[in-house]
Amino acid sequence: MHTYRCMHASGTDEEYVLSAIKNGYEEIGFSDHSPWKYDSNFVAHMRMKDSQFHDYYRSVSALKEKYKNQISIKIGLECEYFEKYIPWLKKTLKNYPIDYIILGNHFDDTDETGIYFGRPLNKQQLTKYVESCIAGIKTGLYSYVAHPDLAFYDTDDPFYTQEMTRLCQAAKEYQMPLEFNLLGYSTNRHYPNTAFFKIAKEVG
Repeated sequence: MHTYRCMHASGTDEEYVLSAIKNGYEEIGFSDHSPWKYDSNFVAHMRMKDSQFHDYYRSVSALKEKYKNQISIKIGLECEYFEKYIPWLKKTLKNYPIDYIILGNHFDDTDETGIYFGRPLNKQQLTKYVESCIAGIKTGLYSYVAHPDLAFYDTDDPFYTQEMTRLCQAAKEYQMPLEFNLLGYSTNRHYPNTAFFKIAKEVG
């Protein structure tokens, strides 16, 4: 679950918890979009700011304690694999011992200058998406891959099958789960798509 800090979710942190309890959930995980300590003056519009991270951690930690007898609450982050900023991420994870992070690869290189992978891609860009995902998987930092089929490319093209097979093979080798994204499903996005999950099934 994201929070209002990512600017595309709404409600208070506690409202999510109370709704989950009301609907019979035994465990939930907060995984708002990770901030990044940018080298530039870039300001992202789909993730919390670095200055908000302490409040996010404090808020969810307090709810975890407050409702511990009613529901299990995990503290997480959804992070890209931004190679240049991974040292900062590792340092942050040491200072804030969260439960898990998700690999959600949205941008090439970083979102400061890189393209968004969810828009139509050419062959080179699709390969960069897959290579970035595989590099992230190999770090051992992430618990699973969010919307692994985010990359927007012609699913009938054999090149799509070739590249996504490589991604699925890496996930299998490193025992990395691949998410069926319910937001994409409920809002009729181009993901999740049948072609990708057919490949995932064939890879095993």
